[in-house]
Amino acid sequence: MPLPPLTIYLAAPRGFCAGVVRAIKIVEMALEKWGAPVYVRHEIVHNKFVVDGLRDKGAVFVEELDDCPDDRPVIFSAHGVPKSVPNAAQARNLVYVDATCPLVSKVHIEAERHSENGLQMVMIGHEGHPETIGTMGQLPDGEVLLVETVDDVATLSVRDPQKLAYITQTTLSIDDTAGIVAALHSRFPDIISPHKEDICYATTNRQEAVKEIAKKSDAILVIGAPNSSNTRRLVEVGAASGCEYSQLVQRAKDINWRALDGIKALGLAAGASAPEVLVDEVINAFRDYYDVTVEYVETAQENVEFKVPRILREPA
Repeated sequence: MPLPPLTIYLAAPRGFCAGVVRAIKIVEMALEKWGAPVYVRHEIVHNKFVVDGLRDKGAVFVEELDDCPDDRPVIFSAHGVPKSVPNAAQARNLVYVDATCPLVSKVHIEAERHSENGLQMVMIGHEGHPETIGTMGQLPDGEVLLVETVDDVATLSVRDPQKLAYITQTTLSIDDTAGIVAALHSRFPDIISPHKEDICYATTNRQEAVKEIAKKSDAILVIGAPNSSNTRRLVEVGAASGCEYSQLVQRAKDINWRALDGIKALGLAAGASAPEVLVDEVINAFRDYYDVTVEYVETAQENVEFKVPRILREPA
């Protein structure tokens, strides 16, 4: 019997952003420069396929600096770390490389600048996420207050309502964040906004692409890891854009074929830490069940590139 037709609307941009490309390259270059093992504090990016691949090359992933020996290099993940971490590394004379995404570092610098000017910071972010922990850890305790929802704004206790600024996690939902920002401005009219939007270009572009494919699709699959903030936001954006079945899958084996029975159009996107090989894997899996036509839906073009740290560009 002939296979039923299926159009896959493939979101573009999708997958690796410049910060993820840089972070992976940092680990690979460190292994080339110093040999294995190289230690990495926290997952370098939130994707099991990527982490497993780097582990196979000789990277050792740990949660804390205390788990790293004194005689091997250590890399800090793309999400950023509190100031206490590089301070502790320096105290131990460790060789370390900071793979923090430059767009996250921009938020760190912004928070420090406002603090030097006597402002208390409000951070819009997810409690417990490594990026949030890293950003809040740039300043002393109490200098950064976390809000996750509009309701949190109503109960926020600040030192001086006229001396506030806000920053955001770089991987949030643009639409959800807009509501929290409006609530902050309503309650604290003098609060200072970021000089430039903190939510990164890659997050924004991928969310806009998902909104576009949602208009055409009976279902949406977003490829990525469940602990990836930007990936989970893409799933939420798909559902909020009118596509009732919007789901996260890590690999083709995670696809719920029964739930997709009878669809004629599928939207396919990938989080910023998901490699293209996993996109190909999912498309090929659909070819076993459907006569697939792939249509690209491009909403933006990206040509951003970040340099790796100088220590990796210098000879050993």
